[in-house]
Amino acid sequence: MLEKLIVKNIALIGYAELEFSKGLNILSGETGAGKSVLLDSINFALGAKADKSMIRYGEKECSVSAIFSVSENSEVRQELNDLDIEADDELILNRKFKDDGRGEIRVNGVPVNASMLRKITSKLVDVHGQSEHFYLLSEAHQLEVIDRYAGEKVTALKEELRKLVSERKVLQESLRALGGDEAERGRRLDILKYQLEEIDRAELKENEEDELQARKLVLVNIEKIMQALNSACEFFSGDGAANDCLSGARRSLGEISSFSDEYSKYYERAESLLFEAEDLAESLHSSVDGLTYDESEAEEVENRLDLIKSLKKKYGTTISDIFNYREKIEKEFELLQNCDEESAKLSEKLRKNSDKTVTVCRELTSLRKKAADEFCKKVSRELTTLNIKNANFCAQFDDYNDSFAEKSGTIGADSMRFMFSANAGEPLKPLSKVISGGEMSRLMLAIKTQMSGLNEIGTYIFDEIDAGISGITAKVVAEKFADISVGCQIIAVSHLAQIAAMADTNFLIFKQEEEGKTLTKIQPLSEEDKRAELVRLLGGERHSTAAESLASELIASSEQYKNH
Repeated sequence: MLEKLIVKNIALIGYAELEFSKGLNILSGETGAGKSVLLDSINFALGAKADKSMIRYGEKECSVSAIFSVSENSEVRQELNDLDIEADDELILNRKFKDDGRGEIRVNGVPVNASMLRKITSKLVDVHGQSEHFYLLSEAHQLEVIDRYAGEKVTALKEELRKLVSERKVLQESLRALGGDEAERGRRLDILKYQLEEIDRAELKENEEDELQARKLVLVNIEKIMQALNSACEFFSGDGAANDCLSGARRSLGEISSFSDEYSKYYERAESLLFEAEDLAESLHSSVDGLTYDESEAEEVENRLDLIKSLKKKYGTTISDIFNYREKIEKEFELLQNCDEESAKLSEKLRKNSDKTVTVCRELTSLRKKAADEFCKKVSRELTTLNIKNANFCAQFDDYNDSFAEKSGTIGADSMRFMFSANAGEPLKPLSKVISGGEMSRLMLAIKTQMSGLNEIGTYIFDEIDAGISGITAKVVAEKFADISVGCQIIAVSHLAQIAAMADTNFLIFKQEEEGKTLTKIQPLSEEDKRAELVRLLGGERHSTAAESLASELIASSEQYKNH
């Protein structure tokens, strides 16, 4: 439940700190005092869309902190664990919003985004009124309400369905490993056979691509190479070129080589240079003689490179990768060729799983429809006591076929929604299409009366619950609030003395001027203050004996009802 709310700089609220109690908490005050601002603040903490207009004039940012108590095994604890947020008996939500549009949200000190916040708070609070945070407007939650109402039989079927879905996934994965059913396996075998033949036909070799690129480089530059080689030959073998010069140097050194070891070494080195130059010149001549441009070879090299490029694009980034891929698909090809018996066994198990899934889905639908019919009749009866005499409330289930059911998830194949019409002659509409207001709030109150204890939501917030009602209807609404608040917390805005009298805790919201500025204040009421507020709500004069007597009578009557 919501234990404490701290509001800073929202609209006319400069600072407010409220401690809510268990049971029924009622907010009252003059029209325009700021009751809606307080509810907007709660919605802001729960993840509603933020707007710069909510920041108090003259301030740079606003903030709301909400402190909740949560039980150990609650759904919100599981949600927090899923988000890796440390959870204990206390949950602290902090949200800030600045005038530049930036914001900050923390849950138990951990930064989260608005979507994550809403996911958490949907398990904490159910808001009804002028808000987007409507738990029961979600069709998934509506189906959950029916399931909770239906009880253990539906729970058992959903558990059985969960096991069937888990088994189906395992069977499907095993079949996929064997290529699927016979038709899928045949298609896969054709693909694998084509790929194996394509790779084998290419007769690839390791390092072949590097060799081809090297050969392509020569063929592309053949003319330049020939010119360079011919030029080098001339420098070595032409008249008066390098070889002639080296030969002359050797002769000159030969004439003095016998005069000393030093000159002899010079001679030997010159002779070695000459031999090397003559050998290089001969090699250059041989290269020139053997160098020709073969257009068919160039085309063959280019085609081969294109083939390798195409295979790499399909089967791997290197030739080695292509070989590895071939080895892998060869094993798969051999497996698929010899798995007919195993595939047939798995297919039969999957067929039985599908038949059983359809059966469970149909049983689940039957139980849900029966529970929904009973639940909706009870809600309709509640609505008549809430002064909506011609209310029509029902659950609409979509039809489905066996093919759809056998592919269902863990909640079954059902898609349903609550339908509602407040007035005779008006068509039924989904709850999400019903205009928010007094009728909507009373509908939600009727639903809550029937589903008390069926979900783990700890706090319900109602706005405009008493719109357009008075007299005996107001008394009935107050009593239903009292009934529901036995097992959970209710926070509601009210203008009716009957509802305020039933409260376990009352808050007065009023405006006050301080230093030339108008501020909204929230004050918890003592028993005496509560009586004075009831006098105001009854329209009596202050210190009116009759009004005070009626207020005291309302309080006494409410206490008697809560203690009965």
